[in-house]
Amino acid sequence: MPYDTKLAARVRNVLPPTDRIFERHMFGGVVFLLDGKMICGVTDDDLMVRVGPEAYEAALARRHARPMDFTGRPLTGFVFVGAAGSRTEAAVASWVRQACEFVAALPARKPRTRRRPPRIKRSRTRR
Repeated sequence: MPYDTKLAARVRNVLPPTDRIFERHMFGGVVFLLDGKMICGVTDDDLMVRVGPEAYEAALARRHARPMDFTGRPLTGFVFVGAAGSRTEAAVASWVRQACEFVAALPARKPRTRRRPPRIKRSRTRR
């Protein structure tokens, strides 16, 4: 099932206007990233939100929230918000604001170093 494009539009409307937020198609839906770190996303008709491990239990206590699990193992710090909990722009704004605050507080990522393939030792003798 394709993702809910109206929900994705609500997310776009409430995201802060910055050139540091990008959109990427993943998980069969769309995710929004701040400086390369996932804030939230839309899969099927669910809003996927990164709340962090400290706010995880409180987020699950909110109406229409449930653990996020793709593989049968919940991912701590992420929740799914059902369609009923993301119907309005105000409801989406509350979740997105919380996710943006958490992700903005994360430490900067270390630049990835590319591993060079091992060098092939060549024989110095000529044939």
